[in-house]
Amino acid sequence: MRDTPRSQGTVGDFRPWPPQLRPGRALAHTHGASGSGSPHRSDSRPPQTPRGGRRSDLIGRLGTTPPVPGRPTSFLLLLGLPALLFALITWQVVSDGLLLRLDRRVSGALAHPDRFSELLADLGNIGVAVPVLAVVLVYVAWRGRATGTHRWWLPPLAAALLMALVPALVVPLKELIDRPGTPLVPPATGYYPSGHTATAAVAYGSATLLLLPWLRAVYARRALLVACAVANLAVGFGLVRRGYHWPLDVVASWCLCTVLIASLWMFLVRVGRAGADGSAVSPSSPSL
Repeated sequence: MRDTPRSQGTVGDFRPWPPQLRPGRALAHTHGASGSGSPHRSDSRPPQTPRGGRRSDLIGRLGTTPPVPGRPTSFLLLLGLPALLFALITWQVVSDGLLLRLDRRVSGALAHPDRFSELLADLGNIGVAVPVLAVVLVYVAWRGRATGTHRWWLPPLAAALLMALVPALVVPLKELIDRPGTPLVPPATGYYPSGHTATAAVAYGSATLLLLPWLRAVYARRALLVACAVANLAVGFGLVRRGYHWPLDVVASWCLCTVLIASLWMFLVRVGRAGADGSAVSPSSPSL
């Protein structure tokens, strides 16, 4: 009787030929049955969690790894780290810590009053920064209402309330900490944190967040972000250069206002998501 090859798959058999694929089977690295292109899946069975059925996040909201959605860690860092730095600087100022020695040295090296530094510092005046924000509020409200944006009034209102919150936070801190000013200003106290820095940061930062969704060109968005950063840096430099504030007064205000602006950013992202879920026209969420 002539020997014939044993059937495939029998335990203990020794085959001189490579294993053959059986019809209807799908291995780990094949494209599925009948050329469906999906491993371990037949054409007739729909996927349990199709990627096409998942709703992608809006612009400006950092995504998370599926399948468990959650708030990105970067948002927590954006809120927690500046708050921690503000608390550290405040503790050093109150306790006359080691940072104040460095603060005095930096101030002595940078402070040199001139007309240009005074003009830069004036960009943080209420009479300059707040009108800029007011113009942006009116423009964004008009654009939102004209295009039928969902809750068009909410972003301008939130930015206006945040601007009103600045003196409610800064003035009590000035009174509580009662830090004296630099040798270049008349003897007085209440210079920590810097009110001009906080006014500029919240006014220009809020205006930037409100305008970003209405700018479609990438270069326009980048130009707006750069202009906001340059304006705030100019205010801080002008205040220190003119001798109106210690450097730590400015840095502490930046830390405090970073928390405020980040909170407004997250709120605007939520409003944008809610508008996209509705039927009304909504601009894209602010993207940084």
